[in-house]
Amino acid sequence: MIQHTIATWQDLSWQDELKSLITDPAELIQKLQLRPELLPSAQAAAQAFPLRVTRSFVQKMKLGDPDDPLLKQVLPLGAELGVLQGYSADPLEEQSFNPIRGLVHKYRSRVLIVAATSCAINCRYCFRREFDYKSNRLSKNDWQAIFDYISERPEIDEVILSGGDPLLHSDKHFEWLLDRIDGIEHLERIRIHSRLPIVLPSRINDTFLSTFSRSRLDKVLVAHCNHAAEIDQHVGDALSQARAAGFTVLNQAVLLQGVNDRLEQQIALSKRLFEFQVLPYYLHLLDKVSGSAHFDVDTDTAYALYKRMKSTLPGYLLPKLVREEAGEDAKTVISP
Repeated sequence: MIQHTIATWQDLSWQDELKSLITDPAELIQKLQLRPELLPSAQAAAQAFPLRVTRSFVQKMKLGDPDDPLLKQVLPLGAELGVLQGYSADPLEEQSFNPIRGLVHKYRSRVLIVAATSCAINCRYCFRREFDYKSNRLSKNDWQAIFDYISERPEIDEVILSGGDPLLHSDKHFEWLLDRIDGIEHLERIRIHSRLPIVLPSRINDTFLSTFSRSRLDKVLVAHCNHAAEIDQHVGDALSQARAAGFTVLNQAVLLQGVNDRLEQQIALSKRLFEFQVLPYYLHLLDKVSGSAHFDVDTDTAYALYKRMKSTLPGYLLPKLVREEAGEDAKTVISP
């Protein structure tokens, strides 16, 4: 493992930081000076869904606080191991919209490419925590099949890169990928959904930005940030640099019990995002994936919170409160 002092994390390449992820619950608990009795259940839960978290993200957590909102998003808990009615391995039934390897086509005008099979951080509420990444790992032939599928369907005008986290690919891979996507004439936009600008901001480097700035496509980066404490100056700089390179930068969050389900937390998040010219896009209700029930905020409580947000925030800082439902042709906006 690469050893560095906290003061030098911002000077590492993103690849070096990625090699030094915390994957052992014992290390995380010891590093944050948490109660050792948390360890057995954390280890048990990590057997089902491994712990992965960057050291720069852990650096923002409060020592000795098991209720730290950043920690709660990544620490495995025994509560994940229960089997509850209404929670499943594939809550959005994505396998029903997986016509070829690595491609999800739920909405007529856009397709989602499962462009990567891992993340820099395993969020415990992730709706793809049980997704069959192994069967969707892409070879060069698979990528070509995806390009052919898109080329044959002129109604598709947008490609979404998701995963896993698509920004784990190398700059060289993005150069190759963009060259081929740019060549499909009916495409207008490329959208990237990524947690890396928040948990590994060094990934937004000059080479990556230069590569995308040469694309003819309109470029959208949807970051995933749930709490204002996730945005330090390094994260803010990465988001600002993406905007300067021509990306429209939006944020989506998930409403999580015990993490960001209070009014002051949501207000702080929207305001902190806007400090770096990032607009709140979606506030998702939890996708009911197995192991995530302890994060769930019921619909009535969520809407009551949202009404208070509407009365406090200007419209441009108010994300849409939505739920994604299997089989629907768009996200469902939550209303009374």
